[in-house]
Amino acid sequence: MTIDRMRTLGSHLLLAAVSLLCVFPIYWLFATALRRPEDITSLSPIPWPLSLGNYADAAHKVDITGLIANTFFVAVLSAAGQLLIALLASYAFAMYTFPLQRLLYLAFVGTWLVPFQVTMLPNYILLNRLGLINSLIGVVLPTLCSALAVLLLRQHMAAFPKELIAAAKIDGRSSWSILWTVVVPNLRPALAALGILLFINAWNEYFWPAVVLRQSNSVLQLGLRSFMGTEGDQWGPMMAVASLACLPVLLLYLVLQRHIVNAFVRSGLK
Repeated sequence: MTIDRMRTLGSHLLLAAVSLLCVFPIYWLFATALRRPEDITSLSPIPWPLSLGNYADAAHKVDITGLIANTFFVAVLSAAGQLLIALLASYAFAMYTFPLQRLLYLAFVGTWLVPFQVTMLPNYILLNRLGLINSLIGVVLPTLCSALAVLLLRQHMAAFPKELIAAAKIDGRSSWSILWTVVVPNLRPALAALGILLFINAWNEYFWPAVVLRQSNSVLQLGLRSFMGTEGDQWGPMMAVASLACLPVLLLYLVLQRHIVNAFVRSGLK
């Protein structure tokens, strides 16, 4: 075996080991959820016999369907809103020239560096005056503008062939038509990759929903608190709900996997 093959084999073994370390917590989550309630503290790596008792206990205590629906609504609306605003803003920053353009872009992206705790109180006061406290719209509204999404899309927009834009203008298309018929179809991989990142971030958000929503059974992340109490934590039902919370993100990744891989491949091409 040559030295190059030995290095390649060593790299693959290292990647396999790291992958197992990353996957093991997820496996243990599902393994705990599928144990019998009396075996919940068992350290056996294989849950046997399998049991759906924890899922039944969780469904009896909280409205799992309602939690998933509310969380899905918040995540989809937040991700879609951020994508739309980032698409329009990045198109303007990349395709147009106007006074103080660079300064405005740096100021806009600089808001990404502002900690959320700084803007939390003003956002809460504004939502309170609008009467949106304890509502799902109140959770979504302050998250619709993402500086990170604008930064990432603007990089893709800047690398977009200017010849295609010029040809579309010669054909008499408006800027709005060029955006949706020329630019967006060619940015589908980047939009898919960014969309799934924004969806996962909104799906996993805990702190802001906990501030806005007063009911613990509003979204999944707050619903998990129902299994924590002064008399002890109910680990079985909690792991069952947590495992269900992982499934939508996993399914979304499987559906958009091809676009995500293409986005990473294209991002390295000039």
